[in-house]
Amino acid sequence: MSAQPVMNTKETKWQKVLYERQSFPDNYVDPRFLEDLRKNIYARKYQYWAVVFESSVVIQQLCNVTVFVVTWWYMDEGLLAPHWLFGSGLAFSFIGYLLFDLIDGGDGRKKSGRTWWADLKSALVFITFAYGFSPVLKTLTESISTDTVYAMSVFMLLGHLIFFDYGANAAIVSSTLSLNMAIFASVCLASRLPRSLHAFIMVTFAIQIFALWPMLQKKLKVYTPRSYVGVTVLYAFSVFVGLLSISAVGAILFALLLVSISFLCPFYLIRLQLFKENIHGPWDEAEIKEDLSRFLS
Repeated sequence: MSAQPVMNTKETKWQKVLYERQSFPDNYVDPRFLEDLRKNIYARKYQYWAVVFESSVVIQQLCNVTVFVVTWWYMDEGLLAPHWLFGSGLAFSFIGYLLFDLIDGGDGRKKSGRTWWADLKSALVFITFAYGFSPVLKTLTESISTDTVYAMSVFMLLGHLIFFDYGANAAIVSSTLSLNMAIFASVCLASRLPRSLHAFIMVTFAIQIFALWPMLQKKLKVYTPRSYVGVTVLYAFSVFVGLLSISAVGAILFALLLVSISFLCPFYLIRLQLFKENIHGPWDEAEIKEDLSRFLS
């Protein structure tokens, strides 16, 4: 019985198929096996100062939380008159309201269909209800210990920072949840202030600093980037001075945190991009791309 001829692997062309028996050993690797390998084809290249500019959103939000806590401390210690805070808050809110319309030339108001009278009515309704329910806010946590209230406030403010919309498209982002956690923290802290008037003004200030001010920040960032950078620097310096009046150690740690987020983190982000290696090839999962226009027609 004659032996079957053995095929020469050099003459037989190797095929990149799985369910077909070929005349090659199981551990054979053809030189063309990785010819479709691509690395970092979707990798994004960052510019240092562009990343520093984007980090200003985090800086602004950290400053918002710090301003709120410092203001509450001054109110609790009796160093800040509630009428002065309420008056200055209304004045800054009015200026910010005018800037919000002036920056984009009123285009945003035309698209939304909102009028000045509608905004004024909403503000009056909120102030009326907040003032009417301020005695309830003041006594809301009387049965809860102060340490528990402070712990809840800390966790709520941390959650506010975690879920805040910094511009990243991520599942963890939730602007509604972030705002609600900040308001809940403000209600908890306001309940420990001396009078109902203090609680009302503190909750009103929380709405201004956590809801209205970030809206103006986003508008400045899109339309006037240079003024946005100037406002961020001035804002961070003002917060540092305010915190310095309470605790020098806290102010120094806060300044180090801001410097790290603004300059060190972008530097390390760009450095780590050099070690990034995402591989792509025909083994990737299939992506179904449907032309929805034919279904809508």
